[in-house]
Amino acid sequence: MKKIRMKNKLVEIDGDEMTRILWTNIKEILIEPYVNLQSEYYDLGLENREHTKDQITKDAAYAIKKLGVGVKCATITPNAQRVEEYNLSQMWKSPNGTIRAILDGTVFRTPITLDGISPMVKCWDKPITIARHAYGDVYSGTEAIVPAGGRVELLLPDGSKKLVHEFSESGIVQAVHNTDASISSFARSCFNYALSVKQDLWFGSKDTISKIYDHRFKDIFASIFESEFLRQFKMCGINYYYMLIDDAVARVMKSNGGFVWACKNYDGDVMSDMLASAFGSLAMMTSVLVSPDGQFEFEAAHGTVTRHYYKHINGQSTSTNPVATIFAWTGALNKRGELDHTVELCYFAKALERATLSVIESGIMTNDLTSIFSKDNVTARGVGTFEFLRAVASEIDSHILK
Repeated sequence: MKKIRMKNKLVEIDGDEMTRILWTNIKEILIEPYVNLQSEYYDLGLENREHTKDQITKDAAYAIKKLGVGVKCATITPNAQRVEEYNLSQMWKSPNGTIRAILDGTVFRTPITLDGISPMVKCWDKPITIARHAYGDVYSGTEAIVPAGGRVELLLPDGSKKLVHEFSESGIVQAVHNTDASISSFARSCFNYALSVKQDLWFGSKDTISKIYDHRFKDIFASIFESEFLRQFKMCGINYYYMLIDDAVARVMKSNGGFVWACKNYDGDVMSDMLASAFGSLAMMTSVLVSPDGQFEFEAAHGTVTRHYYKHINGQSTSTNPVATIFAWTGALNKRGELDHTVELCYFAKALERATLSVIESGIMTNDLTSIFSKDNVTARGVGTFEFLRAVASEIDSHILK
């Protein structure tokens, strides 16, 4: 077939370890044979972040603001061990946190479902989408070790002070923040997304304990809903519910699914992994960051698969699940096609998704899925990563784009 032409570039953000290997092979096997790929490339591998003093991360974020669509590989967020392993000059912040702060968006994560893999929570008939606030809180926190005898206070703009703690023995302190503007953007993104998919929106925080910080989230959501979205929700036949986060967790476990669950930054980080695992696998979830200005960054919602990477570089075969990374690419290509009115690009992106799921449903999958796959008259067969990618390419050639 003739390669599909892209009208405009998307931002391509490379990453680390095994997902970096997947990235290259997905492009070579599943995308470039069919699409004349146009991308502005940014290497966010940890070595290059060190080399550029992390400026490359900021450059990538601003490129997404300019071009409108980006696709990102998983990256390492260094800890003390990584600082030593990579000989870093400092413990660089999470690239995702930096990009999300610049774009000020909301991350929407939805499990990828298919015939043969059922949720571990049996009452979940439909996927649950996590809407994760992508700014502030612990991801932009300032931390310190406080020696015995130390006193920590908050100094407010009016000159007043609030005591945090007087340390009779050594301890730790963390200061976090958020802004009304970012919380408002988060709320509007969630309400608009719920309307677009015609699903109820749940939001939970802990305002009974955090009577100023979390209560601010609650109040802003309520105000925006009442003034801007109540009528639209009624017309659409959907509802907005606020509840305490622990109540939300309990209700989620007994629900039928099929709703959008808005979470603060850390809550969304944890709960999205829980949902992904309960629906099948951490590698079976889509993730897209949507900014208030209409920019989109698609990514895989999992780590860099370090253990498989070291097996790979030692010449051992691996069976790393590439589905989330494939769907990051298809999401970005489809959005680029939508924005540019390139119907062929949208069709290809959806065709690649169908081919990926069809291969798994036929019984060919990576090893992480074999123990949870069950389908009448189909036997699950675990294969290596690259054999799986080639099977998807064969499915595209034989059935999807024939």
